[in-house]
Amino acid sequence: MSKLTRDDREALEYHERPGRPGKLEIRSTKPMNTQLDLSLAYSPGVAAPCRVIAEDPDATYQYTSRGNLVAVVTNGTAVLGLGAIGPEAAKPVMEGKAVLFKRFADIDVFDLEIRGGPETVIDVVTALEPTFGGINLEDIKAPDCFTIEAELRERLSIPVFHDDQHGTAIITGAAFLNAVEVAGKKMEEVRLVVSGAGAAAIACTELLYELGLDPKNVLMCDSRGVIHSEREITDPFKARFVRETDARTLADALVNADAFLGLSVGGLVSPDMVRAMAPNPIVFACANPDPEIDYPDAMAARDDGIMATGRSDYPNQVNNVLGFPYIFRGALDVQATCVNQEMKIAAVRALADLAREPVPASVSRAYNDRNFTFGRDYLIPTPFDPRVLQWLAPAVARAAMDSGVAKRPIEDWEAYGVQLESMMDPGRGLLRRIMDKAKQDPKRIVFPEGNSPRVIKAAHVLKREGIAVPILLGLEEEVQQAAENAGVDLDGIDIVYPPRDPRIGAYMETYLSLNQRRGATAARAQSDLSRRSSFGMMMVREGDADGIVVGATRPYAEAIGPALRLIGSEGRACGVYMVLTRDHTLFFADTTAHIDPDAEALADITHKVVHLVRNFDIEPRVAMLSFANFGAVRHEDSKKMARATELVAAQDPTLMIEGEIQVDMAVDINLARSRFPWTRLTKTANTFIFPNLAAANISYKMLHQLGGASIFGPILLGMHKPVNILALNSDSADIVNLSAYTVVRAQAQSDPANPSR
Repeated sequence: MSKLTRDDREALEYHERPGRPGKLEIRSTKPMNTQLDLSLAYSPGVAAPCRVIAEDPDATYQYTSRGNLVAVVTNGTAVLGLGAIGPEAAKPVMEGKAVLFKRFADIDVFDLEIRGGPETVIDVVTALEPTFGGINLEDIKAPDCFTIEAELRERLSIPVFHDDQHGTAIITGAAFLNAVEVAGKKMEEVRLVVSGAGAAAIACTELLYELGLDPKNVLMCDSRGVIHSEREITDPFKARFVRETDARTLADALVNADAFLGLSVGGLVSPDMVRAMAPNPIVFACANPDPEIDYPDAMAARDDGIMATGRSDYPNQVNNVLGFPYIFRGALDVQATCVNQEMKIAAVRALADLAREPVPASVSRAYNDRNFTFGRDYLIPTPFDPRVLQWLAPAVARAAMDSGVAKRPIEDWEAYGVQLESMMDPGRGLLRRIMDKAKQDPKRIVFPEGNSPRVIKAAHVLKREGIAVPILLGLEEEVQQAAENAGVDLDGIDIVYPPRDPRIGAYMETYLSLNQRRGATAARAQSDLSRRSSFGMMMVREGDADGIVVGATRPYAEAIGPALRLIGSEGRACGVYMVLTRDHTLFFADTTAHIDPDAEALADITHKVVHLVRNFDIEPRVAMLSFANFGAVRHEDSKKMARATELVAAQDPTLMIEGEIQVDMAVDINLARSRFPWTRLTKTANTFIFPNLAAANISYKMLHQLGGASIFGPILLGMHKPVNILALNSDSADIVNLSAYTVVRAQAQSDPANPSR
């Protein structure tokens, strides 16, 4: 094995932890808690669907998971840029593909890594057809991929889709359509040069023909140059692109060309080649990870250029995740027998049309409030645009129905839209949006526990990914030694040792002025500021850092004291956890600060939490929780929740809030409205205010430990400056996540036009 880099080791650790290797697991969708559950799930109850399916095999879509199950299939012959590394080595990639299917379209996946050539792959997949609703072919070398796909399409009555071909083609086609329009050109007149003659390049080019491109205006180049009539071409797939031309090299071909499509290798195109192209040149340099020409070089060569790449750090990313999850979603939902040309074209047009629509504020905020307006720098939607599912899946489903390949047509399109919307809860991409937002303007975040291995690992990630500018507090020798032991490089990360820092004198003066009537003395000030937590708070207060994350090695109660004393709060500070379940993003408060708040404190906490939720572009639906509903039990605990509800509702009449209310009524809206038809809750609550710290703390921890929910936080609200205090058991990933939010909070605070988060 070649020598592993730190990044390699980090990736290996990610795939290995936390005790369950890989990225996938299988979970039951039905209860299995009682003897009755067992009798229904297995013997004797399972015989009933078996008998029905025996009479009608299509009933598998009604009584099993088949209708939401896709096989991601490879033989490992063309994996990423690694080549023919084998089926075992391809498995991490296939698991990754499965994760994307689930994340973006709620589709379940079995990954199938098959040892063998085309015949073996065809036979295995054919034999497994009864298991799946669709087949996604992946990372199979050309020309084998063409043979496999064609044969499987003939043999199977379920969708077969080779994403390297058709997924790339669909995204490219959508962006290209819009680029041609922006450039003021006509599709039928566009002169296109293609670099690459593999599966993706061929599929893209042929789909562009369907969109109006004239084949005679296309020159394709492989590693030997232009595919022209005087060359001996034995590959039948390449032979379709032979042209009569004097051009021999890529440079020759690009002279006066209107467009370039690169699906080859990085660095093939020079600025001079771009300068030789026609006015308003369209340059799609889509080789990964390095494009045929870097975006800055191409744009410097031609300020009238329109460019797309496969990279996320430049405009117009051609990313297959914009296609395959949603295409399969639409195909599965109508039980399509294939993915035909009509369905592909529908996906292209839906993506292209969506790019012309106004972009939601939530998407803009994730990209540093970038103004996404249809044009040169915005040809296709961004990968995390939540609208893609609602546009592509129905378009594909309609096309399947219109072309006669849908076995289960959709009758109620409005209900289908609601179904799709429920799949993609607004909070599912929340963590990614936070991370993307932070990267737009990284802020200085100080970490008092600078010698903690977890903090050091997090700081390394924050610096490397451009999420934050970390500052570690601690004795440099100790911090560096801890970093070495953890296998982490701290190059470019500042390490500050408070007792020796020249700012301590100025900090002491501020400290004494803040605490002169609280018994503070110079000796006490010096002693306190020699502690890393207090020093870090003063760094933030005095503007030498933009935010602070503390608490990795000390209890919450100890960590919050210096924050309240040296930074201070606006009213009551409170803690919020985001609880991320499979289907929902929930907000729990107060989880950290107030042991037994009164009604007024609860009202203040609720206002702060509602503000937070709204800033995440989520409609807050608030449940003021108790052990009783609406005065059923007259107890001080229930009465204070009712009083807090009245206070909040009076100040925010438009807010959907109810209380006091039991948690089952808050999460089962049908039950609530059957018992209390006058309730102000019209949808399931997503924001839960607890009567005391014990209830809140116990609830989120039980959901996390026993219910499998992910948690984000605690987010500390109400402080004058961005302060967040970690849970004591936070791992490095938790620290990275909370630090990213701290950056976003600092960004908002530095811009008076933005609301504080």
